[in-house]
Amino acid sequence: MNAFSSLHPVTLGLAATLFTYAVTALGAALVFFFKDVRQKPLDLMMGFAAGVMIAASFWSLLAPALELSAALSQNGCLTASLGFAAGGVFTMLSSAFLSRAEALSSKGALKRSILLALAVTLHNIPEGLAVGVAFGYASISGQGDGELVSAVMLAVGIGIQNFPEGACVAIPLRQSGVSRFKSFLIGQGSGLVEPVAGVLGVLAALAVRSVLPFALSFSAGAMIAVVCSELIPDSFRDNKTLATAGVLLGFIVMMALDVSFG
Repeated sequence: MNAFSSLHPVTLGLAATLFTYAVTALGAALVFFFKDVRQKPLDLMMGFAAGVMIAASFWSLLAPALELSAALSQNGCLTASLGFAAGGVFTMLSSAFLSRAEALSSKGALKRSILLALAVTLHNIPEGLAVGVAFGYASISGQGDGELVSAVMLAVGIGIQNFPEGACVAIPLRQSGVSRFKSFLIGQGSGLVEPVAGVLGVLAALAVRSVLPFALSFSAGAMIAVVCSELIPDSFRDNKTLATAGVLLGFIVMMALDVSFG
């Protein structure tokens, strides 16, 4: 990790979120080869990503937020609780907005393709911010490569769940008669917001250190809400045992990596 730690945190955050975007595009590219994808592998991947994101929400985001709050003489529990709640509320409001949009689309006011892209794009914003904030914290924490590894693994976990996400946007569009290329464009386009949000997250973390504990907690709350509202329900719908195994495996992998390198 020494070679990477010498890079500017904005460069690292941008590279990490470009990776998560690329995985979204890779998932959407399946539309060029398949008109349908087996559900079991997708459920296992979504479960694994959920486990990684649950673990990362604590070790990569909440735990650093509490430590930094103490260093800044803040009320760590209060700051973390407020940030966590705000992140969760943001995701819930986004879901409520999408539910309203879905109701309108059934009346012809919005096209389904726009609704699908909007749904993915909205929840990609806090994911990009989480990666950016994690890399920003890693650069100023002074704790060696441990925090950098946690930030990288957070990006990997988000990237893993972005693969089936890209496919789940593009393939249903293809099934409904949309061209392969247009389906791919909509699927991959939903991930473009992550590099933008990632860079903003890094810049915010570097510019206002006192707000960083809140930002870390906000990202954790948003991610947990995404896991609870989207990843868990979607992956557990058809293959509960497989999805459960994926969650446990993902959590263990993230925990082991954090303990090994933290």
